[in-house]
Amino acid sequence: MAASKIIVFAGSIRSGSVNEKLAAAAADALRRAGAQVTHVSLRDYELPLYNGDLQAREGVPAAARRLVELFFEHQGVFVASPEYNASFAPLLKNTFDWMSRINVEGRPPLPAFKDRVFALGAVSGGAMGGYRGLTQLRTMMELGLGALVLPDMVAVGGAATAFGEDGGLTNERTRDFLDVVVKKLIDAAERLS
Repeated sequence: MAASKIIVFAGSIRSGSVNEKLAAAAADALRRAGAQVTHVSLRDYELPLYNGDLQAREGVPAAARRLVELFFEHQGVFVASPEYNASFAPLLKNTFDWMSRINVEGRPPLPAFKDRVFALGAVSGGAMGGYRGLTQLRTMMELGLGALVLPDMVAVGGAATAFGEDGGLTNERTRDFLDVVVKKLIDAAERLS
């Protein structure tokens, strides 16, 4: 059986983003577990703020279409989402909103979010590690997009000391939990193949 293909990205494009560091750590853990990984930045898929009038006038932007096509090539997705005011990042919401506007003949509605499995993680400075934002993201993805989201979510607190010089997680329990989550992501993606 071919290795599962997993796409990894952060819901932040800020320089030095701790959630991008989590995405990189997840990508490394996935590779160690045998997955084929595509690690992308939403910086390379710049999208205007969603506006129905803009969509009616100009259609769905090419960047959103490229992301949907990329999702089609993968069985699993790991999203590292920053927490903004107890919710998730507007960049991520806007990206998913545009992606949800694409219909593909012969595929179910919301095709980028069907027939693949998602794992979620977050890093924040507080003790809860972005967990409040992850619950909001999970709700939107499951109820709004019909996505299959793993129940285990990686919430990394203490952002200032969470990563070592090598980019890896410094807390052994958190690092081990990330390994468990990515293994579950690979297993679930293989079952969908």
